[in-house]
Amino acid sequence: MKRFIWGIVTGVALLVMGAFLLGRFAFPNTGLAPLPKPEKSEGQRGELGIDKNINESNIDDYLDRPDAVYRDMRMLKDPGNYKAIGGDSYLSGYVRGFEVVPLPYIVNVSGLPEEVGNTYTGKTLFTMKANEYKVNYYESMAILEALFPKDKIIFLMCGGGGYAGMTKALLVALGWDENKIYNVGGYWYYEGKNKVEVRRDNVEGEAVYDFYKVPYHNIDFSTLVEK
Repeated sequence: MKRFIWGIVTGVALLVMGAFLLGRFAFPNTGLAPLPKPEKSEGQRGELGIDKNINESNIDDYLDRPDAVYRDMRMLKDPGNYKAIGGDSYLSGYVRGFEVVPLPYIVNVSGLPEEVGNTYTGKTLFTMKANEYKVNYYESMAILEALFPKDKIIFLMCGGGGYAGMTKALLVALGWDENKIYNVGGYWYYEGKNKVEVRRDNVEGEAVYDFYKVPYHNIDFSTLVEK
């Protein structure tokens, strides 16, 4: 009788273990936090396109996702006077996991605050005019698709949220899924635990920027073919 009962217990245990393993491999638990649908914030932040649900306040909860890429759209040194609006023209730091892709090299920038003045005005992959995007190089779309894979969730950040919003507008206009792109706002307002400091003071007390720390994507226009 004991052997019979022990056999039943063993059999049930094996069935439970088998069901567990089957579920583990057939329906793996990725451990990824579920993503809310992109939704613009209220007021001025919404005008910049900053997301209401995922932004500087909680982006730490969404880092290191294998199904996502993270892009900071600032230049290492922006010609615009962002100090005039409480920011920094230098890339003084970034959130760990983000890679820097300078928006002003991708498309011409307009609509900046008067106090900022003009940013970079050189060559760009695309030119935006009358809400339409002109492709300037044969390689432009290939570069864009490599930097912003369509099969990934895309988290965008910059200094204050404006460049990130412009990037999302460009991508959506060129065929990317708007529900897979999040403007998570500005590094200037980030107070999380994944800050990578680039700016430091040297022995003379002068600001020095260790750009070697920055995962940076440069665009070499000399290698591209104009259309």
